[in-house]
Amino acid sequence: MSIRRASDGPYTTAVSEEGGQVRKEELDPQARALRRLALAQIRQYGDPALRMTAREVDRFDHDLERLAERMIALMRDASGVGLAATQVGILQRVFVIEAEDEEPRALVNPRIVERGAETAVDDEGCLSLQGVLVPVERHHVVTVEALDLHGVPLRLSFEGLPARVVQHELDHLDGTLIIDRTDPESRRGALAELRPKPVLYG
Repeated sequence: MSIRRASDGPYTTAVSEEGGQVRKEELDPQARALRRLALAQIRQYGDPALRMTAREVDRFDHDLERLAERMIALMRDASGVGLAATQVGILQRVFVIEAEDEEPRALVNPRIVERGAETAVDDEGCLSLQGVLVPVERHHVVTVEALDLHGVPLRLSFEGLPARVVQHELDHLDGTLIIDRTDPESRRGALAELRPKPVLYG
């Protein structure tokens, strides 16, 4: 998940959209450069990896730990609150999350085992769909079973924003994007935004 940014002189302000999707901060030119570099390493709309279903992880080793470390660094540099392995071209069921002043964590082979009855519609962005913000309905509370980076079983409950992030990242692992979850009008607008712009030469 991600945000839109408003330029303000030499700084860039990270503005939380509608549902308060990410932390609010000001980025200096160095942080802006880091964000651009991070986004360049994240697969963007149209990349086939974003439509593929990730495979279960069966090896818990240093390679998995390094993947999680890289994903957390990219997520933070890009000012995101979550990132799935498919977004960096790795077809493994892993995502990282950092929301509401919690330490970042990686969840391996995650699955939702319980969903609360209450749902809410809120705007979502995505680090792989830059410039797009669409309303998406999600469950307000979810319970997830997963493994940590050492293969230890976890059972975690998420509420509010973290629950939304978890559902967003799980969608990525199944090849589903926010434009698949939104209403038809918002989808059309998003696709228009994502359409390659013509290059005009003088």
